[in-house]
Amino acid sequence: MLHDEHVYSVTMTWTGNRGTGTSGYRDYGRDHDIEGAGKNTIIRGSSTPVYRGDKSRYNPEELLIGSLSACHMLWLLHLCADSGIAVTSYRDEASGTMHLNADGSGEFTDVVLRPEVRIADASRAEELPALHHRAHELCFIARSVNFPVRCEPRTET
Repeated sequence: MLHDEHVYSVTMTWTGNRGTGTSGYRDYGRDHDIEGAGKNTIIRGSSTPVYRGDKSRYNPEELLIGSLSACHMLWLLHLCADSGIAVTSYRDEASGTMHLNADGSGEFTDVVLRPEVRIADASRAEELPALHHRAHELCFIARSVNFPVRCEPRTET
């Protein structure tokens, strides 16, 4: 039975205290860990390198794009399974554009998903564009953002 409301939680822990906390803008690290209860993997995060972050860690902007990409993928896989279309591989090279304002704030102006989907039966390829469209309509994350999320899919057989 589906419920009308779901609550999701993560724990975010700042790990960038270099001994003096936030005593100055250059005196602290932007590193943090994101974890979920019962999960084996911790996501190591930071800010983007432009804002003194660690480039080897994920930044919030990448995680937002990753969430949009993953949500679309999960819906498409669901719709394909329901339609009897066997997906054998899925890869998305998604990207987003963020506009910075004079006051230092910013916002995404768009995200483009570029899923490459391989299916077992070439005769079903013509059905994929409609399934991508429906996946986009159903995606919880895409429905929650205030900027366009475009999908430029490619099907391989």
